[in-house]
Amino acid sequence: MLYSSQAVAKPYFIAAIALFAVQVLFGLLLGMQYIPVNLPFISFITFDAARLIHTNLLIMWLLFGFMGSIYYIIPEESEQELYNPKLAIQLFWVFLSLTIITFLGYLLLSYATFAKITGNQFFPTMGREYLEQPTIIKLGLFIVLCGFSYNIAMTVLHGRKGMINLLLLAGIVGTTIIFLMAFYNPSNLVVAKYYRWWLIHFWIEGTWELIMEAILAYVIYKITGDRKIVEKWLYIIVAVTLTTTILGIGHHYYWIGVSEYWQWVGTVFSIFEILPFFFMVLFVFNVVNCTKCQYSNKAVKLWALSTPIMAFLGAGVLGFLHTLAPVNYYSHGTQITSAHSHLAFYSTYVMIVLTMISYAMPILRNRKIVNGGLSQRFEILAFWLMTVSMFFMALFIAIAGIMQVYIQRATDLALPFIEIQNSLMILYWLRSIGGVVFLIGVIIYITKFLIAKSNNL
Repeated sequence: MLYSSQAVAKPYFIAAIALFAVQVLFGLLLGMQYIPVNLPFISFITFDAARLIHTNLLIMWLLFGFMGSIYYIIPEESEQELYNPKLAIQLFWVFLSLTIITFLGYLLLSYATFAKITGNQFFPTMGREYLEQPTIIKLGLFIVLCGFSYNIAMTVLHGRKGMINLLLLAGIVGTTIIFLMAFYNPSNLVVAKYYRWWLIHFWIEGTWELIMEAILAYVIYKITGDRKIVEKWLYIIVAVTLTTTILGIGHHYYWIGVSEYWQWVGTVFSIFEILPFFFMVLFVFNVVNCTKCQYSNKAVKLWALSTPIMAFLGAGVLGFLHTLAPVNYYSHGTQITSAHSHLAFYSTYVMIVLTMISYAMPILRNRKIVNGGLSQRFEILAFWLMTVSMFFMALFIAIAGIMQVYIQRATDLALPFIEIQNSLMILYWLRSIGGVVFLIGVIIYITKFLIAKSNNL
């Protein structure tokens, strides 16, 4: 490490990986509830509880990963120590406590009971997808984000101001400000959905994407050593991202009761939303090929080069194919949406966090820039298990969605919903098998990368 305060990233990375494993486990349990498997540990956890845990832990662990990544990068990019390392550790324990309380509440209590206990009746903000957290938890998370933004802003303010650290600062400050919309929950359902999508869309396809691009640029710079060309590409990618994100939100507004012009706006700008991911692919391979770098951490290089490719396929291509209004008329609310969300989240955010952890953790554990050879091989194996299994899981879910659209909406068969789901059972079985393989990949990643005892591993 160049700066001692970069060490505060370590507990954030460890928490991120632990919560990631739990999230994947509950995702597997959730998928297995689609198939006729009568196992006690599956039926013990209800579908709604498993889904709440799966989707909300996704948000929590990715935020841990982003925070750890930013805490590691900012001192180095600003060329000075973190403004307040003690505050970073204090916020870590607050955030971890909030996450555990939320997880236990979803697991042990009914959602209505959890809402009553946490006083949701006095300031109701619960009951919306991805924003199911109790109001008091949301308030705590907002305080954590404010403290984090303050710490990063003060560090950047007193240090060198480069493209990467300014972009990270913009991403986390934007994430914090947009989160204020989580506290606005009007009684009108159309208005509520309108503002909810401003929050969700601008996190996932706006501020988080800025953070992802900055982290990717940092890692590529570390691999190649060429800051100048990295930052030139970053300007282009960020400009395209911000241009397409704002009006691209329209593809969420097609069928919620707003004006029809959103179908045109959403369709047109959804076409352009594929461009940032396309430019990321060009950026990574252009930079790496130009420099002909020799980088010893092969696992990091594999993660970094594969992230934009998978993001282009999952978030870009698959998103583009079903967010066009004439297609979405048939596909919305089907398994096609699930296929896109799984592959997009994994390729865009999961992979970049794992890339950063793979880069930073050996250094944080005093192993220069790379783990030992056997650990490298196991991590590369984990990469292929997770990436290939996620690709095929998304493929199986997408096929199920296409069949669902055809039987349920594009023909006059008018079969009952459950009968349609039964006809897709083989695809749900294949998805569950993919989930098992993915979980094995996560276990290998944890076991041989984070828990290795010596450099020889």
